[in-house]
Amino acid sequence: MSGTQTKIAIIGGGIAGSTTALLLAHAGMRVTLFEAKQSLVSGPPFCHLHAGGNLYPDISDEQCLILLEQSIDFARLYPNGVDHRPTIIALPKACSKNTQHLLPRLEKLRGRYAELIAQDPKNRVLGDPETYFRLYERETIERIAKEPFETKPHTPEAWLVPFAKEVDLDTIQFPVIMVQEYGLNLFRIGARLMLSLQQHPNVSLKLSAAVKRVSRQGNMWQIGTDIEQSKTETFDYLINAAGYQTGKIDDMVGLSCERMVEFKAAYVTRWERESEHLWPEIIFHGERGTPRGMGQFTPYPGGHFQLHGMTKAITLYEEGLVANTPQSCQPQLPQTLLEKIEHDWQWSETVERTQNAITHLARFIPSFASADVASKPLFGAQQIPGNDPSLRVAEVAFPTSCYARCEIVKVSSVIDMAEAILDDLAKEKLYTATMPMQTLLEQIPPVEEETVTSQAETLCLERDYPTELAHLCVPKV
Repeated sequence: MSGTQTKIAIIGGGIAGSTTALLLAHAGMRVTLFEAKQSLVSGPPFCHLHAGGNLYPDISDEQCLILLEQSIDFARLYPNGVDHRPTIIALPKACSKNTQHLLPRLEKLRGRYAELIAQDPKNRVLGDPETYFRLYERETIERIAKEPFETKPHTPEAWLVPFAKEVDLDTIQFPVIMVQEYGLNLFRIGARLMLSLQQHPNVSLKLSAAVKRVSRQGNMWQIGTDIEQSKTETFDYLINAAGYQTGKIDDMVGLSCERMVEFKAAYVTRWERESEHLWPEIIFHGERGTPRGMGQFTPYPGGHFQLHGMTKAITLYEEGLVANTPQSCQPQLPQTLLEKIEHDWQWSETVERTQNAITHLARFIPSFASADVASKPLFGAQQIPGNDPSLRVAEVAFPTSCYARCEIVKVSSVIDMAEAILDDLAKEKLYTATMPMQTLLEQIPPVEEETVTSQAETLCLERDYPTELAHLCVPKV
């Protein structure tokens, strides 16, 4: 059977399901994408291109090298959503490790990045490999603190100016690291996918359509939704991309599994006094789950900053990490967290947790204590396959024939995931591969910047977030 005859059902329009729909449609298959919400990519927040995994000092070098390669592919597919501003890695004085612990890995990453560029010059999406990372001692930072702000920073030192002026240098170790891990804008990536999939002749996009029934008759999958109670559609191949609810679909199919689900939130703030300045992203390392957990300070235009604090009073929750049981593939989050996902946040909790996040970052940036709550948090739950909550690299599983379960933990894994699904389709004789994945990626047409921005602003308004979150700090070159 050729790809043009194959009917694919994808349940879930997050980054995994939507990207897979885009790639499979361009490979010639007929794709129906079912999404319970009214727009795409509305799941757990992402804001960082993990081009090396430097936010995670405890994961393996192997995972970091995989994240580097996957991030390069992701940036090439979604250039509209990449914010080209650097990241500063700072280790607090209270941290048990120091910069020297990170250098061997950084050297490996720099070397691998250079190899990837040698293989294909189009992989040069993180700048010059020689400057993939830089080290700055305190004396240099103090000198930079005397320099004026630049409206459009064009040098690494210019990007360091706000950090140098506002961070309490007595709270951190030296040297600090500047690394070319860029920002990701989920609203712009969601907008790009909405526009591309709505226009593609091979895609049937069913929004506000929650899947309620999945069954198998012979070699065909049957899918029923809540909006068409009496109608059942049939498909050759089923892709379960339901995110934290993949277990529900597995239960409908009758599969067993082992997985966890984790609820997280990031907090949206506005710092009026910094509304005219461009900041780098800043990561203050810390031990996850403790009061000194990692702090992540992510800039958007207009003085908006998204905050993570890896403590149970901020991003993490006391009962926010749960595992499935032998009776069901679906881990059960507490009802209080499900209420947030399915309905909304109480404003009092938004204010409390956002203020906790502001206080957490103000330990290092004292003047940031004057920031205000800008909106409800960005939030959601993600699945983690297996039983290791520190896992950062995972793609897809094939627990039964003609069925794929998407298991990504980081968004950059989606292309490897889609490639594995294409390989499985070929094994099932539902697809005849005609081109390598990289060639397929290059054939996907771009979307105009202005169109993406307009759609991204619409998504922000529909979801009650400031429209500044639809814009990049550094416009796409």
